[in-house]
Amino acid sequence: MTPSPDFKDLRVVLVEPSRAQSTLIRRLLEQQGLSVPEVSASGREALAAMASLRPDLVVSSLHLPDMSGTELVTAMRRHPDLRHIPFILVSSETRPQRLEAVRQAGACSILPKPFGPHQLQRALFGAVDHRRRDVSLDDLDPESLRVLLVDDSRTSLGHYRRMLEELGVRRICEAVNGVEAVTLLAETMVDLVITDYNMPEMDGHRLVEYIRSQSWQSSVPVLMLTSEADETRLAAVERAGVSAICDKSFDQATIRRLLAEALAH
Repeated sequence: MTPSPDFKDLRVVLVEPSRAQSTLIRRLLEQQGLSVPEVSASGREALAAMASLRPDLVVSSLHLPDMSGTELVTAMRRHPDLRHIPFILVSSETRPQRLEAVRQAGACSILPKPFGPHQLQRALFGAVDHRRRDVSLDDLDPESLRVLLVDDSRTSLGHYRRMLEELGVRRICEAVNGVEAVTLLAETMVDLVITDYNMPEMDGHRLVEYIRSQSWQSSVPVLMLTSEADETRLAAVERAGVSAICDKSFDQATIRRLLAEALAH
């Protein structure tokens, strides 16, 4: 995979107590064009390295000898000089209750262990966006945002609608597959499309292709929600022009950030 110019020369503090894992992760980061001047084995070492280096990004394991990754990002967010540094967690942990804490603490992305180049690149794009945009939904008007939700699960649609309404979004329309979404897009202007990947009749990939090539709303931001793990399929969706890909277990902090970015545009 060709490294993105967005990542060139970004300085990373890598926090990983395992020498084998740190070597592997460092190699993957450097393949994307990042500079890794410091590898720390503990949270205290990492905080000291951040204070001296002021890195552009921190990539950390969840389990450290002196603290957890959650405690590390919490300490960063409390420090006035470190609070804005993007934080990516790398973990084999899958339990939502364990990962929710680190998301709420301020992690901008969570990478599974092991991860591949496509997953890393998506996480890095999220970190770059975090650095570039300091946009708060509180400073904007969520009631003006028009959102189209597309999912074949009525349960999921209800869940997403509740999350959006809790953030102040009121103008929401729904479709149960890509075909219905195409019809709605022909008749209704929207500011953001949030779509599932796996759907009958027209899946999320084909919907993104249609929006970018045939819809009169070809520039609308499209957020793809998926549990798909096949990197080849996800890469095809990225090439089709999706704005962002998010794990289906996304939290409210993530959707809040994405809504703020859509409103800013």
